[in-house]
Amino acid sequence: MSVGALLAADMVSIGVSGLAQSAAVTGAALLAIPATRIVRRSGRGPSLAAMYAIAAAGAALTVVAATTRSPALLFAGFFLFGGGMTAGLQARYAAVDLAPKEQYGRHLSLVVWATTVGGVIGPNLSSIAGTSLDSFGIPTLAGPFVFSVVLFILAALLLFILLRPDPFLVAQRASAGAATGPAPTGSRGGMGAALRAVLANTDARLGIAAASVGHLVMVGVMAMTPVHIRGAGHAPAHTLRIVGIVLSLHIAGMYAFSPVMGWLSDRVGRRPVILGGIIILLAACAVAGTAGHDSTRLAIGLVLLGLGWSATMVAGSALLSQSISQELRASAQGLSDLVMGLAGATAGALSGVVVHVWHYPRLTLLAAIATLPLAVLALMRRRSAV
Repeated sequence: MSVGALLAADMVSIGVSGLAQSAAVTGAALLAIPATRIVRRSGRGPSLAAMYAIAAAGAALTVVAATTRSPALLFAGFFLFGGGMTAGLQARYAAVDLAPKEQYGRHLSLVVWATTVGGVIGPNLSSIAGTSLDSFGIPTLAGPFVFSVVLFILAALLLFILLRPDPFLVAQRASAGAATGPAPTGSRGGMGAALRAVLANTDARLGIAAASVGHLVMVGVMAMTPVHIRGAGHAPAHTLRIVGIVLSLHIAGMYAFSPVMGWLSDRVGRRPVILGGIIILLAACAVAGTAGHDSTRLAIGLVLLGLGWSATMVAGSALLSQSISQELRASAQGLSDLVMGLAGATAGALSGVVVHVWHYPRLTLLAAIATLPLAVLALMRRRSAV
């Protein structure tokens, strides 16, 4: 989707380039609603497969939009492409369906960590993918989306076929005290009930807030970093190479150290890890915001941004999962992804405007300020922490 921001800037303008990430994040947020319904009725496997299939359709539509130079189709494709984010986020909860509560952080973080391989390799393949389809008339910035179609379809097929037995359905049967027989279909316990449960639970509220604020800061800064790099005036292919390196390091920060965050959240507590994540996010904004067009400093800032996101995401998700009953847990997790996605979408939508009017350093300053309410919430309620 960082290549998507470049594509939007090329087809429309820098001012709306942030809407590329925003459209995808909005799609990811809103698609969490049907994804959660599928989980409750059919399990994790069908839900994840459906989201990846939707993402494949979005990638295909993006290629068509780039070829026809249609902004409307472009943003519609980005919206559906967000299904890949929905699946990636929901996958982490599959890891805790059958895990002991005291090990939620470690189990959840291992799935987040697995993202490292594709996440680090992917951006560095963007330049190759972009130029490999030139002979077919595919624009350079649309080439990576062609490969996304293939990979999303493959992921959907593998999950639908191989994720058996389904962890969510097994957990539902265990919760109901039945070793055999059909799993509960989840006719009760929708998002409305989950929202009431979250609002009544201090730790659940903090868990959702931590994941949402961390995501808001990460999306806002990360979405505009490729556009900021583009402002250095490099040729498109060279810009893609720099963006690939910077974002690979950023994604490594997000995912590679997530097992450490999971272990820490289990060992020292969810709340201290959330507070540590806030400090790292503040450092990230300071480094990236003062980097100018220095690729090395930008890379360091983006690595710190990823680490801060990892801490708030892992600890916040674990805190939420342990705070809600099994009957409402899937709906509460879907609610968390919805709120988190909308927060990220807002950041993505506003980031392009902020950079266009006040430039990149002001964006990082505003992102740093956005972490302060979360810090107050975490510190004020420390005594009631689990």
